[in-house]
Amino acid sequence: MMKSRKFFWEANRLMRVTSVAGYLALFLLSAFLAICVAARQNGSSERIRVTPDEAANRVDISIDGKPFTSYIWPEKLAKPVLYPLRTAKGTVITRGYPLEPRPGERVDHPHHAGLWFNYGNVNDIDFWNNSDAIKPENAPKMGVIRHRSISAKSGADQGELEVQADWLTYDKKVLLKEHTRFIFRDGPNFRSIDRITTLQAQGEKVIFHDDKEGLLGMRVTRALEAPSDKPDVFTDSSGHATTVAKLDNAGVNGTYLTSEGKKGDVAWGTRGRWCNLSGRVGDEPVTITILDHPSNPGFPTFWHARGYGLFAANPLGKKIFTNDKEEMNFSLAPGESVTFRYRILISSEIATPEATEAAYKAFIAACH
Repeated sequence: MMKSRKFFWEANRLMRVTSVAGYLALFLLSAFLAICVAARQNGSSERIRVTPDEAANRVDISIDGKPFTSYIWPEKLAKPVLYPLRTAKGTVITRGYPLEPRPGERVDHPHHAGLWFNYGNVNDIDFWNNSDAIKPENAPKMGVIRHRSISAKSGADQGELEVQADWLTYDKKVLLKEHTRFIFRDGPNFRSIDRITTLQAQGEKVIFHDDKEGLLGMRVTRALEAPSDKPDVFTDSSGHATTVAKLDNAGVNGTYLTSEGKKGDVAWGTRGRWCNLSGRVGDEPVTITILDHPSNPGFPTFWHARGYGLFAANPLGKKIFTNDKEEMNFSLAPGESVTFRYRILISSEIATPEATEAAYKAFIAACH
């Protein structure tokens, strides 16, 4: 009888232990699943991540865990830039030089890095051409744009980055305060960047003297240049000449097309509400589109679009583009502000004029 009772108590104890262990295992499994679900939900709610690393002078933008671009402000550059830029498939579409030179690409114009925003003549100060290649005697004529602060926001449908910067003369006088808001978006076959930049004049009148060097610019990878069978020499507004050498044209196939139907080299110096640069980078068809906005000064912009890979929108320089028939000299009184709005689309296809026009209408409807 005693053995029977002892057996019963022992069995009952083991059942209780087993039951407790089972409940504990079930609890731990439930907690693990909850954490996984929460992590997945959080990940999906921040698909487009904007990650500051101020110690490294950069903010990285990724989409679904894949790098898209970075906002960087290294000391060796005279302005902050977005670099590099990639397609939805990860193909880099910006030139590497001067930051990361690649074999076979051009090494001219060291101030052409990534995607940037500046101008060639602000109160007789050149912000466009400044680089470490400038001779010491010319340095007092050059300006720099210095990053000051950032605010970043990740999200499911878009990421946002707000930055503050100062436009400084050689002797550190602030001519303009800049506030820029970047919006990063994506789709199955594209990436997009909205850049909304407000410039405010500080203690004196600021004149953007009519100049061909401006305003929103990028330098593209070698494949998106136009084929060229001869070297060229290009001269800036200060008379400095740069020779752009003839290179191997294998795989080089870029072509410009504007909203007004201007194609190839003919696009340079003409006006339009948008401009495409299309070609193949390796096996991938690519179109880079810059969309102007009707509220921008000088709309529709002039396209400072060169076959050697400079793709820029310049709404403030009329003189050179009209053979001296028009002149602008846009100005701001002390404390006055102006805002510029642009959208850059990077598509993994050769975009049609109809599709680009639809994208332009969507941009102006969404961005007021």
